[in-house]
Amino acid sequence: MRSAVRCGSSAARQQPPDRGTTTTTGDGAMGTDEQLDDFFSAARVTARDEDVTLTSDSFREHLYDHDDPVLAQWRGLDWAEFSRRKMSPDFVQELLAEWRALYDEPFVGVTTDGTVRDVHRLRPPSDPDPAPARAARELLDRLDADQREAVLHAVDAPEWRAWSNPEFVIHEVGLRLEELSPEIVEATLGVVRASLSPEGYDRVVEAMELNGYLGDLVDLPELMNDRSYWFSLFGKPSTSGAWGWQLFGHHVAVNFVSVAGRHVVAPVFLGAEPALSEDRPALFDARERLAIELATSLTDAQRAEAVVYSSVLDPAMPEGRLHPADERHVAGAFRDNRVIPAEGICAAELTDDQWALLRAVAEDFLLLLSAPQREATMGDVDAFRHETWFAWYGATDGSQPFYLRIQSPVVLAELDHHAGVWLSNQLPARFHVHTTLRMPNGNDYGRAYVRALDPS
Repeated sequence: MRSAVRCGSSAARQQPPDRGTTTTTGDGAMGTDEQLDDFFSAARVTARDEDVTLTSDSFREHLYDHDDPVLAQWRGLDWAEFSRRKMSPDFVQELLAEWRALYDEPFVGVTTDGTVRDVHRLRPPSDPDPAPARAARELLDRLDADQREAVLHAVDAPEWRAWSNPEFVIHEVGLRLEELSPEIVEATLGVVRASLSPEGYDRVVEAMELNGYLGDLVDLPELMNDRSYWFSLFGKPSTSGAWGWQLFGHHVAVNFVSVAGRHVVAPVFLGAEPALSEDRPALFDARERLAIELATSLTDAQRAEAVVYSSVLDPAMPEGRLHPADERHVAGAFRDNRVIPAEGICAAELTDDQWALLRAVAEDFLLLLSAPQREATMGDVDAFRHETWFAWYGATDGSQPFYLRIQSPVVLAELDHHAGVWLSNQLPARFHVHTTLRMPNGNDYGRAYVRALDPS
């Protein structure tokens, strides 16, 4: 086994994360106004010498006109026809080919150097919560034979890894909520509610509702609504065995696994465009305020280590660091085996107060876990403080869009501000946010726990 990346190592600053095969450089042949497809301009992945600064613009100032072809071409289509047309351009086909190759790889898990470390210990609770399994069985009792066949998969089925974030459907896995009766939808969401913390459930529902809000803003509710999501069950629901569920669609992907009553909620992808509406704060407002408080507390010496790039489009980024779909985040859909070298500052170089802030940010990423499950997982996070890294791209005072990553042997969490897709801003803005959460070293989808339960 190779040695772990610890404080004092220069590896973090020397090795950018592996980005796959799709690249667009800042000084290549493509101009910033060129379109990669109907939605994506090259501006989102083109380096800029000047900083990307935030303005006072509301997201409403970036709404397309109702009859703009960017929107109008999709009206009247259902999700299936929209997906077929959206995936036809060469640019999207190249992405899909890249993602398919990643999907077809045997699962290994996210690592820092390609070596999976034995860091996950299955410690089942003495009194496992029966509510998630009970809710899943109640859902199955309501389904007809065809629905049960569509929704059920083996606990180790490859369909776990079929989730994705785009509003167009890449893999049709499970049941689509908008095609179910209200009673079945309620029972399905009842499984989600019973499995997550109350505040975690509220956050997932809020992201789904923001997707519906976006659909209303652009007058495309058939394509983006609070029910345009797929749901699957894996394994046989119980408190003693291994089972789970998956909910995914635009800006929401949640994978829940219970192994002898110990829960894993990862991978998770949550985001929104816009991340707020007139009657609610930004989806990750509290998390961002904690992160900025931590970033502004850094000394000059700490900041020199933590701030990997001075802006989210820093020309110092190596070729390929910016991805036209993922932008800066490295742990999204189909990236189950990515090698992601640590970067930034090691948490051992932070004060106890700064570690408390970093820990609070990490705990907010883990909010979907119920309180006792979250406490157990945070214990794992604490055990690896001296191998935890905090990376930041952009100004640390909140004046710019930013990217952050917390990375340790047991958790990888990132938040990234993105350019517009359904809104017209070509540069990253705080009102379009993507977040990811993974359990490195093979415990995404609870795989390490499942192996511990049944080593065969």
